Amino acid sequence: MSAALSGNTYAQEQKPQEEKKAEQKAPESKEKPGGDTKTGSKIPAEESQRPNTVKPDAESIAQGKRMYTSQCAMCHGTAGDGKGDLAEDMKLKLMDYRDPEGLKGFTDGDLFYILTHGKGQMPDEGDRLTVTQKWNLINYIRSLAKKTTPEKPEKKEPPPAL
Repeated sequence: MSAALSGNTYAQEQKPQEEKKAEQKAPESKEKPGGDTKTGSKIPAEESQRPNTVKPDAESIAQGKRMYTSQCAMCHGTAGDGKGDLAEDMKLKLMDYRDPEGLKGFTDGDLFYILTHGKGQMPDEGDRLTVTQKWNLINYIRSLAKKTTPEKPEKKEPPPAL
């Protein structure tokens, strides 16, 4: 009986180690870029489809920028390049929000969910930010990747005739 107990105890001790190894080797979600949230769960479909209720106008973007500067820039960089001081210290490789392809696979609902619940080492904002503040922040982040129209070249006058 003691051998059976001993064997059972060994199996119980081994199981958590095996589970830890399986968790470490688990592949990241391929279904949606925002799928691997802090808790390891996928973004629910209804959250992914949540519509942005704040129009991305100049006021919303300005408010989002203020929030970004105080809450996000330390990791995501003041320009949104993913090279903030804290991210560099922690050796994190973050997305460049200025790249139009960067957030292409994320809906506004995905971003709202990630802000609310966190992702990886990014802490959640939970109820610290209002719903409107989160949408303003998303509008600002989206504005970083907007393609600007190239400036028109200055008209050059022909040199004066001699």
